[in-house]
Amino acid sequence: MIEDIKRRALHRTKIIEGQLRGIEKMIENEDYCVDIITLSLAVQKSLASLNKLLVENHLRTHVSHQYEAGGDEREAAVAELLRIFELSNNRG
Repeated sequence: MIEDIKRRALHRTKIIEGQLRGIEKMIENEDYCVDIITLSLAVQKSLASLNKLLVENHLRTHVSHQYEAGGDEREAAVAELLRIFELSNNRG
Protein backbone atom coordinates (compact mmCIF):
# COMPACT_ATOMS: atom_id res chain seq x y z
CA MET A 1 0.00 0.00 0.00
CA ILE A 2 1.23 3.50 -0.77
CA GLU A 3 2.35 4.97 2.55
CA ASP A 4 0.56 8.32 2.24
CA ILE A 5 -2.70 6.67 1.23
CA LYS A 6 -2.34 4.13 4.05
CA ARG A 7 -1.86 6.94 6.58
CA ARG A 8 -4.87 8.86 5.28
CA ALA A 9 -7.05 5.72 5.15
CA LEU A 10 -6.19 4.80 8.73
CA HIS A 11 -6.96 8.36 9.83
CA ARG A 12 -10.32 8.15 8.05
CA THR A 13 -11.13 4.85 9.83
CA LYS A 14 -10.47 6.51 13.21
CA ILE A 15 -12.88 9.29 12.30
CA ILE A 16 -15.52 6.78 11.21
CA GLU A 17 -15.04 4.81 14.41
CA GLY A 18 -15.64 7.93 16.48
CA GLN A 19 -18.69 8.87 14.43
CA LEU A 20 -20.19 5.40 14.93
CA ARG A 21 -19.61 5.59 18.68
CA GLY A 22 -21.35 8.96 18.59
CA ILE A 23 -24.37 7.50 16.81
CA GLU A 24 -24.55 4.68 19.34
CA LYS A 25 -24.56 7.14 22.24
CA MET A 26 -27.14 9.33 20.55
CA ILE A 27 -29.45 6.35 20.10
CA GLU A 28 -28.92 5.25 23.70
CA ASN A 29 -29.71 8.80 24.88
CA GLU A 30 -32.73 8.95 22.56
CA ASP A 31 -31.43 12.12 20.92
CA TYR A 32 -33.40 13.96 18.27
CA CYS A 33 -33.82 11.70 15.22
CA VAL A 34 -32.70 14.33 12.71
CA ASP A 35 -29.45 14.80 14.63
CA ILE A 36 -28.80 11.04 14.52
CA ILE A 37 -29.60 10.93 10.80
CA THR A 38 -27.28 13.86 10.18
CA LEU A 39 -24.40 12.02 11.84
CA SER A 40 -25.32 8.82 10.00
CA LEU A 41 -25.10 10.69 6.70
CA ALA A 42 -21.70 12.05 7.77
CA VAL A 43 -20.54 8.46 8.35
CA GLN A 44 -21.68 7.53 4.86
CA LYS A 45 -19.73 10.44 3.43
CA SER A 46 -16.66 9.39 5.42
CA LEU A 47 -17.00 5.83 4.11
CA ALA A 48 -17.20 7.16 0.56
CA SER A 49 -14.01 9.12 1.20
CA LEU A 50 -12.32 5.97 2.52
CA ASN A 51 -13.46 4.01 -0.52
CA LYS A 52 -12.02 6.67 -2.80
CA LEU A 53 -8.63 6.35 -1.10
CA LEU A 54 -8.72 2.57 -1.38
CA VAL A 55 -9.66 2.68 -5.06
CA GLU A 56 -6.88 5.19 -5.70
CA ASN A 57 -4.36 2.90 -4.02
CA HIS A 58 -5.63 -0.10 -5.99
CA LEU A 59 -5.39 1.79 -9.28
CA ARG A 60 -1.89 3.08 -8.56
CA THR A 61 -0.55 -0.29 -7.44
CA HIS A 62 -2.34 -3.48 -8.43
CA VAL A 63 -4.21 -2.31 -11.51
CA SER A 64 -1.19 -0.63 -13.06
CA HIS A 65 0.81 -3.87 -12.64
CA GLN A 66 -2.06 -5.96 -14.01
CA TYR A 67 -2.32 -3.73 -17.07
CA GLU A 68 1.41 -3.93 -17.69
CA ALA A 69 1.25 -7.74 -17.45
CA GLY A 70 -1.51 -7.84 -20.05
CA GLY A 71 -3.58 -10.87 -21.01
CA ASP A 72 -5.62 -12.54 -18.26
CA GLU A 73 -4.29 -10.18 -15.60
CA ARG A 74 -5.49 -7.16 -17.55
CA GLU A 75 -8.91 -8.77 -17.97
CA ALA A 76 -9.03 -9.53 -14.23
CA ALA A 77 -8.32 -5.85 -13.47
CA VAL A 78 -11.14 -4.74 -15.76
CA ALA A 79 -13.53 -7.26 -14.17
CA GLU A 80 -12.63 -6.04 -10.67
CA LEU A 81 -13.18 -2.41 -11.57
CA LEU A 82 -16.52 -3.20 -13.20
CA ARG A 83 -17.59 -5.11 -10.08
CA ILE A 84 -16.66 -2.15 -7.86
CA PHE A 85 -18.52 0.20 -10.20
CA GLU A 86 -21.62 -2.00 -10.10
CA LEU A 87 -21.50 -2.25 -6.29
CA SER A 88 -21.17 1.50 -5.92
CA ASN A 89 -24.15 2.12 -8.19
CA ASN A 90 -26.41 -0.44 -6.50
CA ARG A 91 -26.51 1.18 -3.08
CA GLY A 92 -29.52 2.56 -1.40
